[in-house]
Amino acid sequence: MAGPLRGVRVLDLTTVVMGPFATQILGDMGADVIKVESPGGDSMRRVGPFRHPGMGPLYLQANRNKRSVVLDLKQPDDRQALLGLVPDVDILVYNIRPQAMRRLGLGYDALAAINPGLIVCGAFGFGENGPYAGRPAYDDIMQAASGLSSLFQRVNGAPSYAPINICDRTVGLYLANALLGALFHKQRTGEGQAIELPMFETMAQFVLGDHIGGAAFVPALGDTGYKRLLSTQRGPYPTRDGHLCVVVYTDDHWRKFSAMIGVADLVATDARFASLQSRTVHAEQVGAFLASSLPSRTTAEWIELFAVSDIPASPVNSLEDLLGDPHLQATGFWEEVVHPTEGLLRVAKPPGTWSRTQPDVRRLAPNLGEHNDEVFKARAPDGRSQR
Repeated sequence: MAGPLRGVRVLDLTTVVMGPFATQILGDMGADVIKVESPGGDSMRRVGPFRHPGMGPLYLQANRNKRSVVLDLKQPDDRQALLGLVPDVDILVYNIRPQAMRRLGLGYDALAAINPGLIVCGAFGFGENGPYAGRPAYDDIMQAASGLSSLFQRVNGAPSYAPINICDRTVGLYLANALLGALFHKQRTGEGQAIELPMFETMAQFVLGDHIGGAAFVPALGDTGYKRLLSTQRGPYPTRDGHLCVVVYTDDHWRKFSAMIGVADLVATDARFASLQSRTVHAEQVGAFLASSLPSRTTAEWIELFAVSDIPASPVNSLEDLLGDPHLQATGFWEEVVHPTEGLLRVAKPPGTWSRTQPDVRRLAPNLGEHNDEVFKARAPDGRSQR
């Protein structure tokens, strides 16, 4: 099958995680993504381990289904080579500061003059209209700025970072979504446009979607924060032989669970457990009750009981557990492929099943500048594409 974006061409000037993750999604959907790298290459190339320098695991995962060209955009000839590709592409996406793009002569007006139907999207730290415009931004900065780090403080007493590039990945999803929306508009009207997607504003919306609490009302009807998520007793909970995640959520869940532990009338007799609202208000006590109840059985025993009662539960998988997870194996999540220079690799296939235009891994991550000849020699002497 050909992906749904077959025929769409993307110039990808992004680096690190956020932008490359977004363009990986477009590439998985069939777009021809041309990754434009500086002579030093994307910094993620140098995060190991690796069999060969410049081909680290974060780079390999986020840059499949792309072609790599090397251009030094500070050099007039290389900048002109990039501009020579602009008439034949649908999207140009970048994550350097907009001021730098304008200094290079690559602002929206200059690009749209060459290709009026071009979608130009800048994804960077802070919106251009605010006082933080132009500040540098990385995932850690965004976790702190967006309030995400402060949530750990409300639970554990000290701010912290989630041990994953959660802001890069989240904003990357928003970025892919924005580009798809702009492509849909272009398909209907032929119009390109300029898009600004700032990380700070995106993550602030993401965090406050759960935690705006009483501040959603003017005047406020209570504190910020969703108590269930901020409970110190949220889990995972200890069992006889390990830990378990369980979400005893609905009234029916609680009636079934309380029957399992021999307190069948809990919901009817204890006001703290009587409704979702009361369980949220008393999230600390409810969580403590679960924590005191689960050590009576092993994790496997609880999983079996919860499955019969249709109560959501899961063991706490390690990263290593995911590599051999039977469900992921059965659904074809993992694929082993042979990279031309890096040998046998494990890749996670695009999630989901499509009946007609299944996304797929068609190309493995390129070596630095691997496709310079392929991309630039595919042009006629007058500069027009011969694809």
